This record gives sequence, C-alpha cells and structure tokens, in this order.
Amino acid sequence: MTLENMTSEQLLELNRKQQDQIHKMEAQIHEMQFQIDQMKRLLFGAKRERFIPTKDDKQLTLPFEVKEDQAQEKEQEVVTYVRSKKGKRENHPGRLALPSHLPVEEIIIEPREDTSDMKCIGKEVTDQLELIPAKLFIKRYIRPRYIKQVDEEGLDHKGVIAELPEFPIEKGIAGPGLLAQIMVDKFVDHLPIYRQIARFRRERIDLSKSTINGWQEAVCNLLEPLYDTLKNRVLSQGYLQVDETPIQVLDKSKRGNPYRGYHWIYYSPIEKTVLFDYRDGRSREGPTRLLKNFRGYLQTDGYKVYDVFDRKADITQLNCMAHARRGFDKALPYDRKNAEYALGMFQKLYEIEREAREVGMSPAERHALRLEESLPVLNELGKWIANTFKTVLPKSPLGIALAYCIPRWDKIMAYLNDGMLEIDNNLAENSIRPIALGRKNYLFAGSDRGAERAAMFYSFFGTCLKNEVNPLDWLRHTLEVIPAYKVNRLTELLPQNYKIIQVEAH
Repeated sequence: MTLENMTSEQLLELNRKQQDQIHKMEAQIHEMQFQIDQMKRLLFGAKRERFIPTKDDKQLTLPFEVKEDQAQEKEQEVVTYVRSKKGKRENHPGRLALPSHLPVEEIIIEPREDTSDMKCIGKEVTDQLELIPAKLFIKRYIRPRYIKQVDEEGLDHKGVIAELPEFPIEKGIAGPGLLAQIMVDKFVDHLPIYRQIARFRRERIDLSKSTINGWQEAVCNLLEPLYDTLKNRVLSQGYLQVDETPIQVLDKSKRGNPYRGYHWIYYSPIEKTVLFDYRDGRSREGPTRLLKNFRGYLQTDGYKVYDVFDRKADITQLNCMAHARRGFDKALPYDRKNAEYALGMFQKLYEIEREAREVGMSPAERHALRLEESLPVLNELGKWIANTFKTVLPKSPLGIALAYCIPRWDKIMAYLNDGMLEIDNNLAENSIRPIALGRKNYLFAGSDRGAERAAMFYSFFGTCLKNEVNPLDWLRHTLEVIPAYKVNRLTELLPQNYKIIQVEAH
C-alpha cells in the first residue's frame, strides 16, 4: 500500500511506529557510545573517580558582573609596608630526617694538619643514607664429634655429636632467608622467576628454574597448615568483605590457550586479615562451599552469585556504596545535572564517614552519628533514585546507574545496622592490587596448583600489609621456627601476631 492510498489513521500509526523505531535506535546509539567511551577511559583515561561539584557552597564566587554604582571610582588609599628579605637558609625546607631505627656506621675524618697540640671545640656531623645490596653467603654448620677415652679401644665408636637444627627443606641447600627473599620478590615485588635467576647469575650463582620451583613447592607444603589456620581464623570472624578477580592459568598438561580462573578475596576488617581462595571459575560454588559455616555480616559488590546467601538466616548481606556511586560517575558526561546531584549526596555520606574516622569514634559512636546524619541523606537519595528512574531511558548511563541501586538499596543502607560495619567494600578491593600488578609481570599461573600457591602467599603477605608487618622479616622468622612448631600453636605464627611475638622476644 502506497502512502497516497493510506487513510489518516494509517498514516498516524505508521508515524508512531517510525518514531518508536527512532527512539529505540537513539537509545542503542547512546548505549554503544557509552560503551565506547568506557573502553577509551580504561585504555587512555584517568582511573580516579574523584568528584568536584561545579557549584560549591563553601566556595566564594567572583563578582564578574559589577553594578554601575560599584564601578564608580572611589577614593584610593596608598598602603606601604616594609618586607624583610629572607636568606636562602630560611627558605630552604631542610634535609630529609633520617629514620632513628637504622644502624649507624660512624666514620671520623681527621684534618690533614697536625692536631696534636690543638684542642677539639666541637664536631660537625653529616648523615648520608647508604645501602649494602643483599649478599649470598654460605652458612656452614660444623659439628665436632666426640667419643669417650675409654671407648677408643672398645666397641662403642658411635660417639657424641650435636643435632642439626630443623631446616625448612630437609637436606636442602637453601636457607630460610634465601627462601623468604624468593617468595617476597615474586609475590610482593612481582619479580618473575626468570628475572630472579638473572640476578643470581650476576652473583655467579647458577640456579635453574626447576630448582627454584622445587624450593617454592617445598615452602608451600611446609606453610600449608599455617594457611589452613589463617583460613579458619578469617572465616570465624563475624564480618567479612568479599570480592573476586580473574587470573590467567596455563596448564601445560592441557592443550590450548590459557583459561581464566578466579581468586576470591575474603577480608576481615575486624582483625585486618586477608584470605585468597583460588577457584577455576566464577560460579557460586566457590563461596558457597567456603562459607558454608559462616555466620555474620557479608559485604559484597552485589554480584548475583552472592544471592544464594539471602536464604541463610545466619548471614546478613551488605552491598557496597562505592559500587553504587560508580555508575553515577560514569553517567556524569551524559546527564550532568542528575549525576551531579547523586554524586553530591554520596559525597555527604563519605564526609560523615571521614569525620568519624578522623575523630576516632568507637563503633557505638559511629552508629549513633550515622543514624543522626547519614540516614536522612540516604532516605532522600533513595526517594530521588526511585522517582528519577521513571523519567530516564533504562539503557542510558544514568538509567543503568539507577537500575543498579534500586534492587540493592536496602543492602546498601544495611551498614547503618552496626558501627563496626564499613560503608563500602574498598578494603577488600585494595587487597586485589598486588594481583593486578603481578598479572602484568608474570602474566599467568603455570597451573591450578600454581594459582593455589599464589593464593596462599597473597593471603600471608596481604595480612602483613594490613598489619604493617615487614613480609620478609615475618616469612624468614616463620620458616626458621615452623618445622619444629607445635600444630596447636600455629595461630601464634600468623602475620597479625608477629609484632606480639617480637615484643615478647625483646
């Protein structure tokens, strides 16, 4: 049917369908443009999500528009003052103060002149920060053997000899310090094994990759009971933050390209302990199996696999405020007015948290502050989200941000239940950063076993980082004592208890 043969009602219906098609295509264009912009941002843009509002009530405005009566010339007054000129020493910020805990090597430099008949009237001291590179050396254990004089001509020639201390690797040539350095270099400083081998060669020590891999496997077997102790300790806490991150795994026994596994991160803000758990997928099987006996608060980013915990009466789920805010930050270039309003409200919530942290409030005080100041902001923001969602395109960046918040809003607000809880999941996310750096250097794990070993050391060293413990000192000490340590006392060797052990030792 041609347009000439159509009735007015048919033309109106055709026009309506075309308009609907245009709106649909415009929405698709906006959605695709948004995806392109996000990809460009990931590749070339800044990763920060700092929000600076265009209008700030605390910021004074400049009077660019001057009224005519203000523009008239006024009587001028000349003000003079004398400024004292500062010397170079007064302007200089001063030298960096050197740490007091470092050992000091004193070098006394006497003048070339004969000072035997002179009197010393003072000293000038100049400090310099110096470094002695790590050195390999041979630690040789010499054990004299003794026999009684009466046995020299007798039958008993067994004699007496001291027992060797227990080593991390039985009959191995690597000492605790060397083993600790290899593990810290790889999992803290992200130095792949082949680079470590090159560094050993500069010291004229030839170590093969298989030798170092064997040492790593032996250390993992030795520390596995301690890892299980850390796991039980973390899972016994009443509040956990959970997140996950991918890791590429290349299994030489299987043909094909590397496949994607996942490290699941469980962080306890109460005790500042981190647990990494490797799984070969991102399904709910991993957290469901690990958290089957968990009781308490579970804070996540709202990923759908965690919905299974909604059916458990002993678990209260929280969602992350930072993830809710992130969608509005992405929508800022596309709907500035609405996105700025939402970001401003989130900013108020975080300012309340900052105030509580800077003052050092107790959980009870923080809970009271949140109910008084944060709850009204959240109620207002929640109403605005529900009303605004009705007026925007669902596939638009703002619509996506609103759609993320609506089904999760109760869980986002759940941090108000207890002052012990955090507003977001950022503490768990920060624990992922070492993996992200490691991925850029060694690219993939050599097997599922390798990924499990990585999870073990990321757990230990992540807990060291959270508790401000030197990972090299902790691991060297642990490797020295754990071969003879009682299993029922392994909790004492966990990184969060290392400072306590050091205090007791001194």
